[in-house]
Amino acid sequence: MENFIFHNPTEIIFGRGTIPGISSRVDRKSRVLLLYGGGSIKKNGVYEQVRKALSGRRVVEFPGVEANPRYETCLQAVKLLKKEKLSFILAAGGGSVLDAAKFIAAAALFKGKDPWDILRTSGSNVRSALPIGAVLTLPATGSEANSNSVISREATKEKLHFSSPWVYPRFSVLDPETTYSLPVKQVRNGIVDSFAHVMEQYMTFPAGAPLQDRFAEGIVQTLVEIAPRAMDRKPDYHSRASLMWCSTLALNNLIGCGVPQDWATHMIGHELTAFYGLDHAETLAILMPGVWKFKLKTKKAKLGQFGERVFGVKGANAAIKATEEFFHSIGMPTRLSDYRISADEAAERIRARFTERKAAFGEHGDIGPGEAAKIILSRR
Repeated sequence: MENFIFHNPTEIIFGRGTIPGISSRVDRKSRVLLLYGGGSIKKNGVYEQVRKALSGRRVVEFPGVEANPRYETCLQAVKLLKKEKLSFILAAGGGSVLDAAKFIAAAALFKGKDPWDILRTSGSNVRSALPIGAVLTLPATGSEANSNSVISREATKEKLHFSSPWVYPRFSVLDPETTYSLPVKQVRNGIVDSFAHVMEQYMTFPAGAPLQDRFAEGIVQTLVEIAPRAMDRKPDYHSRASLMWCSTLALNNLIGCGVPQDWATHMIGHELTAFYGLDHAETLAILMPGVWKFKLKTKKAKLGQFGERVFGVKGANAAIKATEEFFHSIGMPTRLSDYRISADEAAERIRARFTERKAAFGEHGDIGPGEAAKIILSRR
C-alpha cells in the first residue's frame, strides 16, 4: 500500500425527507442556477421540495441536461449564468446533471480562451469554480461525492473527463425515496456503474492493502445481494438506500487510497458512448470482462480472490464468468452484437482515436490503441 492523501470536503445529507436541509446550506443572498435534466424531478416531487427549500432566493432554472451531458448544452448554461450574474449552482438529478454542474462551475470562471481545454488537460488548468450543491435522484456515478466530471462533445464525437478539487460539491442530499420513480433500466445501469467503479480500483494486482480490498469486496457483495430487490418495481427503501450508499462509496476516493488503479474499461467505454450512444453502464458491462480476460496473467491473483470472496467460485476464469452471469441476471447485455454494433468498425474507430491521442491505459500503462482494438474485437 503506497502513500496517499485522502481529502473529501463534500457534506453528505442522507435519508428520508432530507431535501429541506438545502435551505440552511445555501446562503439567502445566493443567486442560484437550478440545473436539471428531462423533467423527471417535476414528476417525483423533488422539484417542489427543492423550490420550497430555496424560497427567498433568486432562482434561475436550466433544464434539459442530457444523459451524457453535452459540451454545447453546458456552454448555454454558462452563458445564462453569466447573463443573470448567478453565484451558486444546485444540480438536481443523476450523475450526468452533477457532471454538467461541475463543468459549468469551472467554465464560468475559466480564464482561458476555449473551455474545452478544461477537458483536454483533464482539469489541470482549473484554478477556481462556482460553488455547487446536489440533490441526487439516480445512484450510479458517485459524482455527488467526488471531483470528477465527464462531458461529451457532439460536434466531434468526443467524450472526455476532468477532475479538480475546485468542483467538489459543497453538499449532496441523498434521499433514497427520490429513486422510487426511476425506470428499471436506470436502476440496472446504476448497479453496473457502481460495480464497475469498484472494480477499476480493485481488479489490478495484490498491493498489500487488505483493508482496501475488504472495503471494495464489501461494496460489490452488497450490490450483488440487494440487486434483485433494488430492481423490483415495488420500491423497497432499504435496498434503494443500500444502492445509493454503495454508489457513493464506490467512487468517493476512499477505496482507491494507496492502491493501483486500472480505468481502461472506462476509457474505452467512453469512446463507445461517443461513437454509438450507448449508456455508460452498458459499455462497462461489455468491456470489463474483455479487459480482464485480455490481462488475465497480471490480474489472475486478484480475480481469484474476488471470485472466491464475492461469488464463492474458484479461479480467475470462473470469476469472470460469474460476473457476466450477474450482469445477465439483472438484464444487462455484455456483447456488442446485443446492440447490433460491428466490433470490426468499433475497433478501428477507437484504435484510430487512441493512436491520435497517444493513449495508454491500465494499471501498467500497457493498454494502447492496438490492445484496446483487440479487447473490442473479443466482445463481438
